[in-house]
Amino acid sequence: MENQVSSSDNKVLSLYKKCCKYPFGKWFFSKIFCHKAPYFATANPRIKTLRHNYCECVIKKRRSVENHIKTVHVIAICNGLEMAMGAVAEASIPKHLRWIPKGMTVDYTAKSGSDIRCVAEVKQEWQAGDLDVIVTAYDTSDKVVVKGMIHLWVSEKPNK
Repeated sequence: MENQVSSSDNKVLSLYKKCCKYPFGKWFFSKIFCHKAPYFATANPRIKTLRHNYCECVIKKRRSVENHIKTVHVIAICNGLEMAMGAVAEASIPKHLRWIPKGMTVDYTAKSGSDIRCVAEVKQEWQAGDLDVIVTAYDTSDKVVVKGMIHLWVSEKPNK
């Protein structure tokens, strides 16, 4: 992709790479990211991989994210998917553009009885207009438990 953002040009990628150099760096980065959007912290996701157009985070299965049948609640999974999407958007969008979510479409494909890995991927060029981010949640056996799309509106930043 020609509009690829280098980590030196992107504050989020740069901070992620700095944090990864230290013990507990990914944990610390995840805390910082959740501080910017506090609702993400309700699922306590941890970013495991972040690079241009790709992010992966993990939600640990624990009581606070379980539903009445002791599986990870799908809203907690959607929260993790939205965090992965937000991280990949912030780490990938060119400097002259901004984004806002328009909607989310998900299918629940299986029960989620383990830790959940949330993945967000951008497979199209970053440009003004509609952009779809592919989101997928996997259990620990790599079975897809939720799949879908988060729809973004991308626009030019106003001149200051």
